[in-house]
Amino acid sequence: MRLWIKNPLAILAEDAGGGIVVEDTRIVELVASGRAPSAPVDEAFDASRHVVIPGLINTHHHFFQTLARAHPKGMDRELFPWLMSLYPIWGRIDPEMFRLAVRLALAELLMSGCTTAMDHHYLFARGLEDAIDIEVEEARAIGIRAVMTRGSLSLGVSDGAAPPDHCVQDEDTILADSERLLNRYHDRSEGAMTQIALAPCAPFVVGLPLMRQSARLAEKHDCRLHTHLAETKDEEAYCLERFGLRPLDWLEEAGWMGPRTWLAHGVHFTCEECERLGRAGVGVCHCPTSNATLASGFCKTRELEAAGSPVGLGVDGSASNDSSNLMEEVRHAVLVNRLHYGSASAVTHRDALRWATEGSARCLGRKDIGRIAVGLQADLALFTLDELRYSGAHDPIAALVLCGANRADRVMVAGTWRVVDGVPPGLDLRALVEAHSAAARKFA
Repeated sequence: MRLWIKNPLAILAEDAGGGIVVEDTRIVELVASGRAPSAPVDEAFDASRHVVIPGLINTHHHFFQTLARAHPKGMDRELFPWLMSLYPIWGRIDPEMFRLAVRLALAELLMSGCTTAMDHHYLFARGLEDAIDIEVEEARAIGIRAVMTRGSLSLGVSDGAAPPDHCVQDEDTILADSERLLNRYHDRSEGAMTQIALAPCAPFVVGLPLMRQSARLAEKHDCRLHTHLAETKDEEAYCLERFGLRPLDWLEEAGWMGPRTWLAHGVHFTCEECERLGRAGVGVCHCPTSNATLASGFCKTRELEAAGSPVGLGVDGSASNDSSNLMEEVRHAVLVNRLHYGSASAVTHRDALRWATEGSARCLGRKDIGRIAVGLQADLALFTLDELRYSGAHDPIAALVLCGANRADRVMVAGTWRVVDGVPPGLDLRALVEAHSAAARKFA
């Protein structure tokens, strides 16, 4: 079937004012303004009310944390005390609660215009051994493209770390399950809907042997590597005291300094370290809302990009963001970066949209998503500008970011409409919210 998304109000693509033609899962033609497709189409969708952008790509999240939004024990704290307060609460999660958390996070992301969802799941409390399998099932059910990372905690309270011991796994268990998931779900083909990455959590909750073994496993299975790094000054002090190394030197010691790796946060890298990351091709997921909520600091986005590092965008966990809305994250990225660099022109709305699309695709090692171009996957987010917030806006694409868009009218993933009139078809949102809210009350 050939679908013409016809005459959009605006589109984030060159020479496509007349729209785009989608066939099966791909974009097959860009139509110039005032022109018609070069070959017959089976259907046309009138997009004259819509601003069309590439589907947004989230490159860092913790779905289970949707159950702990605005939790009193986590509010108004920086990262380490925040973790110490919430780990005992998170450790009570059960499989039913987890499935609801995943379903709600995926729905929220999809409705915000996100077409590729990544989750960094590292909490394998008893009963949650199949957590990644649950995530894959839920992603497939809602129709979103997914990169699920098999995270891990190998150090617990008895080792002097924060996680409860019942949430910690030994390295052999972690590596065996990582290989199982890679064999079962990791699709390396173009247009892949499901991929697996390996993601030991952070320097203060995993050991170097696990990091090294994970790197070897990633090489064997041709998958990506992900971890938190350089998020806070406390982490930097911990690495210096425990290992005699700065966080980036610890990463290099682990054998992770290469283009397979993308990092979450990257707040406290020096300019010289940004150069090292760029030379190695290591990506960084910028998490502006979480960094602001926890007062972690500012990511050197411009220095990283100038050095050659892919820069993507992520909402981070819903307990440090209180939202899973990637379109809102784009706006926050503009505001936070302008504040950091002290200039209103330092980062534009197009820069932030690029991080959330092309930059995020590069972090994930994907060349088939992230842009509106012939041959790429038909992952699209369509927004209308008929709310009060947009009235008087002159540049439709800028309006999405500067006027605070937060909900797409339509979202297409791999050529299929997955959001119609603002809602995923077939998903009972009211019932989901009621069930999810009831589950969250167990954390009270």
